[in-house]
Amino acid sequence: MSGTIGFIGLGIMGRPMAHNLLKAGFSLVVQNRHQEVTQEFLALGARAMTQPQEIAASCAVVITMLPGPAQVEEVLLGPGGIIEGAQPGLVVIDMSTIAPMVASALAARLAEKDIIMLDAPVSGGDAGAIAATLSIMVGGDEATFLRCMPIFQALGTTIVHVGESGAGQVVKACNQIVVALVIEAISEALVLGSKAGVDPAKIVQVLGGGLAANRVMELRGASMLAHDFTPGGRVRFHHKDLGFALAEARQHGVSLPVTALVDQMFASLEAKGRGDLDHSALLTYLEDLAGYRIGQG
Repeated sequence: MSGTIGFIGLGIMGRPMAHNLLKAGFSLVVQNRHQEVTQEFLALGARAMTQPQEIAASCAVVITMLPGPAQVEEVLLGPGGIIEGAQPGLVVIDMSTIAPMVASALAARLAEKDIIMLDAPVSGGDAGAIAATLSIMVGGDEATFLRCMPIFQALGTTIVHVGESGAGQVVKACNQIVVALVIEAISEALVLGSKAGVDPAKIVQVLGGGLAANRVMELRGASMLAHDFTPGGRVRFHHKDLGFALAEARQHGVSLPVTALVDQMFASLEAKGRGDLDHSALLTYLEDLAGYRIGQG
């Protein structure tokens, strides 16, 4: 797809994603709250605007990568929002993580103005965003998805159209269930093994070579051992995502008992002031229960 791309939301994920679009040769217009980040993109040849309405009026495609549904709705439909400046045929690709029902409702509202919305949340964390190896799950019109494939290919390596509007967010909810439960399982294993006297680094080494090997441990194992919880995906955002999964489960009559339990673990971490730590800080919840920090001897 040719034309200028607007990018709104240059945070932990959006910033490297926007860089990868520039590297791929796309013309970019950005909007972000932090001026120093905006200046970084201006120095690389991007343009900047202050209102989503302005970006919509000057772009063929607008990508949003925002913290949650309230911010997405404000950017799309609020005063000075995309809906006020868009020309018919504008494509909005929301790569945030929001509730499936909200994604469907927003797509329907934009369609009234001949704006096409794809919900295209991602998995892979900040490392995947930097390396352009994200997994991208896309809901919405399939023909539009295919037209936007060059954009997605600049950002990720696993790119799948999963269904109609909202389906991308359903799959992202499924993804977040698995990631949360894997982090919790790793944490239990590390606390048990370490308190029983085994070097936790050896535990990670062994688990990584057998059936228990997983991508979460590959990307976060070393930082968990070091208690480095610099955020890639924050505790509070993952807690939000599990809330979407549980709401979707309630709607469809699906029981998610372990997801509900881990959801409450994240709630506890937030209550303890750890909401802005990386979601792998779930380890500290298990350590608190054991009265023990891994590797302490």
